[in-house]
Amino acid sequence: GAGIGYDIHRLAADRRLVLGGVAIEHPTGLAGHSDGDVLLHALMDALLGAANLGDLGRHFPSDDPAFAGASSLGLLKRVGALIREAGFAVASLDATVIAQAPRLAPHVGAMRDAIAGALGIESERISVKATTNDGLGVVGSGEAIAALAIALLD
Repeated sequence: GAGIGYDIHRLAADRRLVLGGVAIEHPTGLAGHSDGDVLLHALMDALLGAANLGDLGRHFPSDDPAFAGASSLGLLKRVGALIREAGFAVASLDATVIAQAPRLAPHVGAMRDAIAGALGIESERISVKATTNDGLGVVGSGEAIAALAIALLD
């Protein structure tokens, strides 16, 4: 099966920036009930969709205090377990982070390794790319970061 995922979070001054399970030095971080990791949230929605298991909110509701400040890497591990329980294996993941800043290319290898570790798969099965929004909209103005993902399951 194939699944797509999308997420966007506003940047906030009192948060640390975590993308793809990697803490990145930046003056603002992503607001959210968990750690706000838009890349992992988009990947989890893509994985859940590919397995026809609903969406992230169904499994980890944003109004549930148990997930306040939760590590999205920990949630990704749980999604990986759900995928396996449903009889699927991850064939490949492809994601794009849309952020005006910071520059993400130096962190892509660490993100791929973190995602692979959480899912128990080879990092070669994971593609992470980054682009800007050319100064357009809330992402382009530096108010938010978004991510798109696709998952293919065997």
